[in-house]
Amino acid sequence: MTRSDGARLLAETPMATLYEQLAEALAQRIHDGSLQPGERLPSVRQTCAQAQVSASTVFQAYDLLESRGLIEARPRSGFFVRKQPKKAAPPAQALPARAESTEVAISELVFEVLHSTRDREVVPLGSAFPSPALFPLERLARDGARAMRRLAPPALTSELASGNARLREALRARCVRQGMQVGSDDPIITNGAMEALNLSLQAVTQPGDVVAIEAPTFYAALQALERLHLKAVEIPTHPQLGIDPDGLAEVLQRHPVAACWLMPHFQNPLGALMPHARKQAVMQTLSQAGIPVVEDDVYGELHHGSTRPLPLKAFDREGLVLYCSSFSKCLAPGYRVGWAMAGRFSHLVHKLKMMSSLATSVPSQLAIAEYLEEGGYDRHLRQLRHALAESLAQLRGLVLRHFPKGTRVSRPDGGYFLWVQLPDGVDTLLLHRQALAHGISIAPGALFSADQRFRSAMRLNGGHPRDARLAQAVRWLGEWAQAQMRG
Repeated sequence: MTRSDGARLLAETPMATLYEQLAEALAQRIHDGSLQPGERLPSVRQTCAQAQVSASTVFQAYDLLESRGLIEARPRSGFFVRKQPKKAAPPAQALPARAESTEVAISELVFEVLHSTRDREVVPLGSAFPSPALFPLERLARDGARAMRRLAPPALTSELASGNARLREALRARCVRQGMQVGSDDPIITNGAMEALNLSLQAVTQPGDVVAIEAPTFYAALQALERLHLKAVEIPTHPQLGIDPDGLAEVLQRHPVAACWLMPHFQNPLGALMPHARKQAVMQTLSQAGIPVVEDDVYGELHHGSTRPLPLKAFDREGLVLYCSSFSKCLAPGYRVGWAMAGRFSHLVHKLKMMSSLATSVPSQLAIAEYLEEGGYDRHLRQLRHALAESLAQLRGLVLRHFPKGTRVSRPDGGYFLWVQLPDGVDTLLLHRQALAHGISIAPGALFSADQRFRSAMRLNGGHPRDARLAQAVRWLGEWAQAQMRG
């Protein structure tokens, strides 16, 4: 890469950070064969000179490429292109979306599939949670017990609806560092992200309204629409880049959309990460139309790079984003502590919270507040991200090795989900039932659309360390899928 090549490549994507631009330029050279497996990358000093960036930028770019499994560091030797699985997946394409709005009826199928993940003996490829062994549960228990011993009895009821003041302050500071505008009433502590999301959606819709969603989308979003008697209209969604801003604009022109529900970071089930430029375009379109958006950001802390991506809320200047997240996927599964930053809708979300659950568990809030104040959360997140990136890459390699020719597999830059698009002729709902009979769970693609489409796709959980059972399960899934195609 010459000096002019480096400068030109970095100039092509001005909305990304410098290290992301550099990483993308090098990734493209790896994908097109300009950099071969086993080849040594230019030294940090050489890349600084060629791309006209700092050493810190180069290290961040190399760290991002390493987290994606594209390169590896060798002690005292530098960075080298990793050998990729021999079986290459076809390039990702935007997924088709229904042009018309539709009623939602998905709950029965969701109940059937989720029930299968409760058995500890089942290989949890269909689970929505990473391995519990990845979380500091013993320390959280100690922190919670210590905080409860110090708690004054009146505090048990004085902060019921809005949440614990210590936890709210810690979250407020963290959200400000992530570029968000935080109102005086924010955050509102909820019973997990699902309550935050449901209350936020209820605050901006009425029964019969149309809500724009990704295609495919998180099944809990579909359940929320079904419960509130809302209609869904789908936005074309790319497995790597998220929703298409032009597709969003077209949907808004054709339908009376009341609100959007979007997951810009490591979307469930695709794993897509919406780039900065797309987020800006999306927020510009929604701001001009005055349409609120419920932002589901439960996976935002699980990026595989060195910098957390900015949420949609960071691009919101009108108070239209109702930002929702929780600690369930990144620190404390089962504690059910989430929050909403609801912007101009905070007062209404607060009222709805009081009218529904009223409060969130005080011991759970105190345990997390104590943990955050003691420090170590960011260190835990770095370890968690590394473990998830490693296990996800291993699962992806197994799928590419064992699944039928023509299978497309996503390449997420964070989170722990793989979206696997099998060739036509494979029905993953049938595959789910066959696998379950052999102690293996998957999440079939029919879960992730209002009309149970994506029947040839499935979501796999890469948040569990590889072991013999998991490897065998993937091999069997590949064999059964191949048998479906033959027969």
